Amino acid sequence: GNAPGNDMRFYWERVEASRNFANKVWNASRFIMMNMPEEGIDLNKKPEQLTDADKWILSKLNTLVKDVTDNMEKYELGIAADKIYEFIWEEFCDWYIEMVKPRLYSETDDTRYAALWTLKKVLIDALKMLHPYMPFVTEEIFCTIQDEEESIMISSWPVYTEEYAFANEENAVELIKEAVRGIRNTRAEMNVKPSKKAKVFVVSDDEATRNIFENGKVFFATLGHASEVIIQADKTGIDDDAVSVVLHKAIVYMPFAELVDIAKEIERLEKEVERLNKELARVNGMLANPNFVSKAPEKKINEEKEKQAKYQEMMKQVQSQLENLKK
Repeated sequence: GNAPGNDMRFYWERVEASRNFANKVWNASRFIMMNMPEEGIDLNKKPEQLTDADKWILSKLNTLVKDVTDNMEKYELGIAADKIYEFIWEEFCDWYIEMVKPRLYSETDDTRYAALWTLKKVLIDALKMLHPYMPFVTEEIFCTIQDEEESIMISSWPVYTEEYAFANEENAVELIKEAVRGIRNTRAEMNVKPSKKAKVFVVSDDEATRNIFENGKVFFATLGHASEVIIQADKTGIDDDAVSVVLHKAIVYMPFAELVDIAKEIERLEKEVERLNKELARVNGMLANPNFVSKAPEKKINEEKEKQAKYQEMMKQVQSQLENLKK
């Protein structure tokens, strides 16, 4: 950051980051407008069937309105800008829009209108807060997506209201987000392709926790790359080799065999053993060679010793994985 009143150094990286953010806002707005019904969405008609995901983003927006207003009244413009940026990019675009896609693509989902109403409500209020920083892009989108107000410049500023304070729903969706992050991290560590879906079990002896995942089952399955989501009170029917993600009051399990093709994984690990044997043979040969040890710089010898220790540790891990798979 920069202290108020000081000159700011020019960075192309910041220009590119701002361009990327403008593109993100523009594309999110286009996606929302593409899914709007011909008759439009009246924001004065709040839907009764708001889901936990809808209430979560409305509650997040509500808090943002309060915080940004306070920051702007104190002339903390940089802090306000950061909060708006984080909300739009992460919470709204990366999470909420992805959560509601299954509802938007289903003509039979009776909460589709609620999703569209929430998308429009959140986007418009976010644009109003973003307008002092990005006046032209926000004005263009604002005048296209609604016709109730003439211009974003003279539109009413969003106001915090207790009506949109949904603490319980906010906590519920944050738990599901934590589970999704855990699943994604585990799959990444195991080199599982995003296209490969696997069954996901959510085990909890707490009924309230099970209800949270039941209510968010549709978007949880999509974000967690799940072929099926099964919610239960105990570990019945789950294999011992299932991969787990531990959460507060719940554990998420994924069957190992559904994540990995065991035959192909054994083949891959056996090739890795071959490669490591060659590397170990090379490094062991060098360190056993008196000419190398007596003439090479100490730094080079230490590097080879570090490689030897690294390859030996990798070999242990690979052989352990092979043993487990061949059981």
